[in-house]
Amino acid sequence: MNIEAVKIDMPEGCNLIFGMSHFIKTVEDLHELMVNSVPGVKFGVAFSEASGDRLVRYSGNDNELANAAAQNLMKIASGHCFLIFMKNAFPVNILPALKNVYEVVNIFCATANPVQALIVRTEQGGGIVGVVDGEAPLGIEDDSARQKRHQFLRTIGYKQ
Repeated sequence: MNIEAVKIDMPEGCNLIFGMSHFIKTVEDLHELMVNSVPGVKFGVAFSEASGDRLVRYSGNDNELANAAAQNLMKIASGHCFLIFMKNAFPVNILPALKNVYEVVNIFCATANPVQALIVRTEQGGGIVGVVDGEAPLGIEDDSARQKRHQFLRTIGYKQ
């Protein structure tokens, strides 16, 4: 068995959430989640079926993001999985509610970093065995970097 690294082509200025789910209702439930989670969010969601018609189902309020999510899942070609691209919101705004969506089985990553999906292929199909999210660390945080992180979180409103 070989493991293939499939690059997720993320539209500029986006964050993504990539995960596994299990039912055709996923795309509609994820659409509702996005609309109800963050006012003004722009998003595209796609869900890949692993049985039946085996289509990539997609939706969103931004055609570019919805089409990009669908095209990426066609390239990943690995059963029941979903991909959300979003603008004007961060995964941290979505994740608590996403984890409570009945169809969601697993979340592989939530990021604005470059991502590769690690896929194993068999006679049956493809399976996601993990992701590469971003790049390797360059060092360990020192006092200056810690202070910079502390200030950044307060500047963007995530800490007081």
